[in-house]
Amino acid sequence: MREIHRCYSDETHGSGDIHPAPSHITEPAIPPYEEKVGEPVHLKKARLQYQSRKRGMLENGLILSSFAHRFLPIMNEQQLSMYDRLINLPSNDWEIFYWATGVRPTPQEFDNEVMTMLKEFVRNEDRENRTLQPDLH
Repeated sequence: MREIHRCYSDETHGSGDIHPAPSHITEPAIPPYEEKVGEPVHLKKARLQYQSRKRGMLENGLILSSFAHRFLPIMNEQQLSMYDRLINLPSNDWEIFYWATGVRPTPQEFDNEVMTMLKEFVRNEDRENRTLQPDLH
């Protein structure tokens, strides 16, 4: 049986892609991050809780939903904005995972108190069972 490798990116060096995408296939555009100015705090917290759960990769869904469940209720508006940027600005969820787990250094623009909180949370020194996402209510 022949193994099929697909790549839908024109970038082939350093991205892990084996074969370039055919010329008629293009990457979908990711809309630019826009901070929601004037969003009521209770709605922002609800949105961030939901976005923390729906990541597209299980690892970040578990980490971020548990983190958000614990810390969103006590975050101030500045911390909420930092968290919003962290989970919505990078276009690659693996980057967030690598930064949070210490596999890669955190870029200066995301190296703030919320990232420090997330890294400490990920270390899980109390060995909490975080194999399920917390309930929404």
